[in-house]
Amino acid sequence: MQHPEPRFSRIAAVIADPSRARMLAALLGGEYRSAGELAAAAGITAQAASTQLAQLLDNGLVAMRQQGRHKYFSLADGDVARALEALSMVAERDNVSTRWDKPAYQPLKCARRCYGHMAGELGVAQFEMLMRCKYLESTEQGMQLTSAGSAWAEQLGLKLPPKSASRFAYPCMDWSERKDHLAGSLAKALLEFYIAKHWLRASRESRALQLTHLGRQSLIPLFDKI
Repeated sequence: MQHPEPRFSRIAAVIADPSRARMLAALLGGEYRSAGELAAAAGITAQAASTQLAQLLDNGLVAMRQQGRHKYFSLADGDVARALEALSMVAERDNVSTRWDKPAYQPLKCARRCYGHMAGELGVAQFEMLMRCKYLESTEQGMQLTSAGSAWAEQLGLKLPPKSASRFAYPCMDWSERKDHLAGSLAKALLEFYIAKHWLRASRESRALQLTHLGRQSLIPLFDKI
């Protein structure tokens, strides 16, 4: 009897191509990127990038938005982002502590964008604070803010996404820390808030998030809250 191949084998083959893998990695920050930007990230020509992007679109790994004559691409959804993060964990689980001690990895280890939310040491510290202070609780609908958590968000000045939003809040295993950070629409709102307050600075060249002087004064004490 001939058994069918596992369904993930086709997707794995698409991701395995080095050029497509570099494009997907460039999109992990959660922002839209133009075809030209993705070609540069992959180190290939615009024509070759068009072919590779067509493969990613056909297999449901990326989404496209057209604005005038320009096309912009993003990861298809959070499931794709989580799959890529999980693959990164498996690929780099040997000598993890040594790798993350290297200078090139340090900015990503401190804080980075992961499909619109914050990962890395600061992402883990944020989630641990929310759980320690009992600002989040698990419900049948997933994680939600408690009354104390809602009061904390209001005091902070955070505009909350609708509680009915898909995947409002949930734990996500962190690639570098091997602990959970916060994911979901709440986590995205928090990261946008930190950037608007100039506590963190985002870059187009890297997923790394830079902690500013204001962030050291305001964000670190926020996460150290007992």
